[in-house]
Amino acid sequence: QVQLVESGGGLVQAGGSLRLSCAASGSIFSINHMGWYRQAPGKQRDVVATITSGGTINYADSVKGRFTISRDNTGNTVQLQMSSLKPEDTAVYYCTAYIRTYHYTNYSQYWGQGTQVTVSS
Repeated sequence: QVQLVESGGGLVQAGGSLRLSCAASGSIFSINHMGWYRQAPGKQRDVVATITSGGTINYADSVKGRFTISRDNTGNTVQLQMSSLKPEDTAVYYCTAYIRTYHYTNYSQYWGQGTQVTVSS
């Protein structure tokens, strides 16, 4: 069993900052990609930022220069530092990871439960 647990969401004024964190736990053999997606009401879930086990990072154009994704030394935790937040950043943010467990040889994608980020104008 694998769990992704997010923390750090909340309400912030435009121009402010928030830091999201996501910790993976369970029968984890290895983790490849980790990342963050977001879903605003009535819209599809879109990628925000991803980071590979080798440290390759990609950002959505809408957050470049404002958001920073990172992983800790264990590789099991991913953070998203969000700065200069805008009302359009308001969404539920989901952590995701491609994980191989001790029970299977393939990597599967897992999702966290989501954390609400609300940016007021």
